[in-house]
Parts: sequence; C-alpha cells; structure tokens
Amino acid sequence: MLRLAIQVRRADAELVLAELIELAPSGVEEVDIDAHTVEYAVYGPPGELPELPELKAAAGGALVKVTTTEIADDWADRWREFHKPLVLGDRLSVRPPWEAAQATALDLIIDPARAFGTGAHATTRLCLELLLDLEPPPVALDRRPTVASRPAAVDLGCGSGVLAIAAAKLGWQPVLALDYDPLSVEATLDNAVVNEVTLEVQRFDLREQPVPAAPLVLGNLLAPLLLAWCEQLADGIAELPALVIASGLLATEADTVSAAFAAVALLETKRAIRGEWAALLLSRES
Repeated sequence: MLRLAIQVRRADAELVLAELIELAPSGVEEVDIDAHTVEYAVYGPPGELPELPELKAAAGGALVKVTTTEIADDWADRWREFHKPLVLGDRLSVRPPWEAAQATALDLIIDPARAFGTGAHATTRLCLELLLDLEPPPVALDRRPTVASRPAAVDLGCGSGVLAIAAAKLGWQPVLALDYDPLSVEATLDNAVVNEVTLEVQRFDLREQPVPAAPLVLGNLLAPLLLAWCEQLADGIAELPALVIASGLLATEADTVSAAFAAVALLETKRAIRGEWAALLLSRES
C-alpha cells in the first residue's frame, strides 16, 4: 500500500483540494504541516493512485512538495488509533463509533469515514465551544414565517457533519449542511442517521453560489473562502445572518477576517484561540 502526498500553500489549499477530489474520489486525507502549508494524501495500490503528473497539475503553482511512502498493509485498522473522543466538560462529546459513550449531556457519534475526522481538530473544537455558549437558541431570532423552508442554522463546509449535528441537537432546527465534496455530503447524511437528527444536506460551491439565509451560520472554512462570503454580503448577493461562528482561521488571520465582517455590519463579540488557530463569534450590528 502506498501513501501519495502533496504539500501545497495554505492560501490555495481549498482550490487544490477541489481538483484533487476529482482525481481521487475515494477520499483525500488533510494534514496541517505548519502555518503556511497543508498536505493532502491519497492511499492505495500503485495502479489505483493518481499519476504524479496529474497531482502536480492539480496543485499548480501552489505545489510545495510531493512524497510517496510505502505503508503497512494493516494501515486501515491502525488509523483508528488516531481518532479519540473530544470531550468538552460535561456538556458535549464527539467520538468515533468504536469508542465508548461519554458521560456528557450530548454524546455525538461521528464516523470519520474517508478521513473527514471526528471533530478533534482545533478549528472544529473552537466552533463547538462557541456554539455551546449560544444555547439555548433564541426562539424568534430573525425567523420569517413567510419563508417556510428557511433554516435556523447553516453549516458551511460540513465535512463529516459534526457542527450541523451538534447544532440540531442543541435546538437549531432545521439545519442546512453544505459542502463542495460529494463524499462530505454522503458522510454527513450517514452521521445524521446515526445521531437520530434530521438535516438537509446539499453539495454547494461558495465561489459560485450565494450562501443561503439563516439566523446562524457556522463557517469552519479557510480565510479566503470566508472573505469570499464577505464579498457576497457586501454586494448584496447573500443575506446578512444574525450570528456567525467563523473558524478555520490562523490566529494571524483573525484581525483581517474580523475587519472584513465588520465592514458588512457583522461585529466580533468573542474570539477563541487554540494554538495557532482562531474562531470568531460575530453578531449583526443593531
């Protein structure tokens, strides 16, 4: 079994990932190398992996390095050792299905499936911590009775569905979960069933489509995509939410992203930092 990995500049990571998914529809692993570099990897027998020229073309000018590593045949079992429960006090836990239930008020079961993760990454953890601070959700927060299908919360870049499922469990219903990757859509739907919540899940391209309106938007995205959403808001293409939790940010990017949201009347009310990562709670200006 081989692990074929490419390292790319973080600023271009989302664009590169979109290209890689076309080459490796069975899934792509993501690893943070440092503040400026992201590594994407695919696994498989030599004949089933993308060709190196294809990978280099997909990465384009963002390419930093390509590596090929031979791994043990039991890798598919050993990778489970790296997915441990995330426990936030006595309020919420997120665990893979092979781990025992935790003694928390909410116990979410998230199968990482094709390397989407189970919520332990710092950016997801920060989102969950800020989301917990919002409970219970305001009953009449910008609801429009004339729009029957309007979601209470939107999860942008839902991955395995951790934030969307947590929001639904906390009472933000209905929840709309969006992701560009069709495998993320599948994983989120599967995890919603396991956790006995109802979600609407759709494939979505933020670069081409306006973010749907909702009182709460959870955006665990890289800074360039968050800034692209700010441009939508500034141009009136997307509707202003009442609350935003924006994560996926390096701490050094937080001021820039906060200022961009402030320019469209979404003001920072809280900032959470964990290591090199940051998340912002933003509220619509009265």
